[in-house]
Amino acid sequence: MISALRPAASRALVAQPLKAIAPARRLAFAPSAASPFSTSVRALAVHKRFTAEHEWVSFDDESNVGTVGITEYAQKSLGDVVFVELPAADSEVKQGDDVGAVESVKAASDIYAPVTGVIESVNEQLSSEPGLLNKDPEGKGWLCKIRLTQPQEFESLLSAEAYQKLCEN
Repeated sequence: MISALRPAASRALVAQPLKAIAPARRLAFAPSAASPFSTSVRALAVHKRFTAEHEWVSFDDESNVGTVGITEYAQKSLGDVVFVELPAADSEVKQGDDVGAVESVKAASDIYAPVTGVIESVNEQLSSEPGLLNKDPEGKGWLCKIRLTQPQEFESLLSAEAYQKLCEN
């Protein structure tokens, strides 16, 4: 009954198998400056800073959480990492506090809290795979996440350019 209401041309399309119908063209979307959506998306919500002790913090100012790890420079200096001591979740830390350690075949190094806050979580994967610090120190090898109680401390840390200059000296 419904097919009788359709014009003859559309009945022919419906009767054909799907593979006989040409695929739809994909349209590329490039937002313009006048796009109503351009103001609803933030360019960057996550910022990264460094310490002179070779730790990094990637701070998400929307969640107020900073992810902490050691830098590429630090992991190269340490060599093959064999053990990582992490802080306890839910513990309060102050900027500069000793929160753990990294041991390698060459040396051991303390980890210091780059910011003040509460440890939200730790990277449990490092317990069984400490080598992640060598493979991806500024990615999957993160150490802990800290909810900052004094977010202004983040701004006092080194920018990428300042940290690079520190490493070159």
